[in-house]
Amino acid sequence: MKSNNPVFARSEEFNRASSNTYGNQTYAGGGAAYPGYGDTTDPSTWGTGTPGQVDRGRMTIDSVVQKTAISIALVFVAAFATWWWIGDVVVDNFVDNDALAKAQMLSVVGAGGAFLLSLVNSFKRVISPALVMAFALAEGVALGAISKYFDAAYPGVVTQAVLGTFAAFVGTLAAYKFLNIKVGDKFRRGVVAGMFGMVGLGLMSLVLSFFGINTGLFGMGGLGLLFAVAGLVLGVFMLILDFDFVENGVTAGLPERESWRAAFGLTVSLVWIYTNLLRILAIMRGD
Repeated sequence: MKSNNPVFARSEEFNRASSNTYGNQTYAGGGAAYPGYGDTTDPSTWGTGTPGQVDRGRMTIDSVVQKTAISIALVFVAAFATWWWIGDVVVDNFVDNDALAKAQMLSVVGAGGAFLLSLVNSFKRVISPALVMAFALAEGVALGAISKYFDAAYPGVVTQAVLGTFAAFVGTLAAYKFLNIKVGDKFRRGVVAGMFGMVGLGLMSLVLSFFGINTGLFGMGGLGLLFAVAGLVLGVFMLILDFDFVENGVTAGLPERESWRAAFGLTVSLVWIYTNLLRILAIMRGD
């Protein structure tokens, strides 16, 4: 079954494995057969990799965890460096205009770079680890600058958003595993349509803001709160798609490099959840 997620739809290995439901999967070039759905071999012999060592041939849970950890770590490093370089936005109850200008500049530059790199990574047939890491660094710059601004306006809200993001990740993963959630075509199409819809509305709001028109979708009012809550729910659904890709990819024996595609998808989903949760907490804290 072909994936409707643009991040995973460009993976030839994933779609080739999904189109052949039964028997062994054979990938062009390598000529090696990997166990697929309905394989008669004992699943207990497949394994997920030796602890501390990544299976260089196939995608495993261990390889996905390691690549995702690298991506998230780069986001944190870039965010911390950006946070430190900006300095204090508010000093003795006065706004430091230089620090505020730095935050605004870096948020725009980082977000723009992350958006362009996300498009490249989403539609690239062969995933590039370097581009995934570059995306993580650009995203970290944007998040560091945005978080600095929100922390100055609403002290403590960034820590709450970070903890809430990881709580959402753990809760979604637990629900996916223990409730045995199955992802169908309609669910995939709905999530992807919602994701593109929100991105489109964001770009439209940005363009309209240049002409002095405020849509309120990303504001601090009631409409902004509803939009952020919808974005948070959509982010959780995006995580479910990521978990589904990882589970099916490991089962189908995708090449190890596809772990970077999974890491990219998980990073995008976590960033999406964090930014919407940050807005929700800030709006709830607002006067």
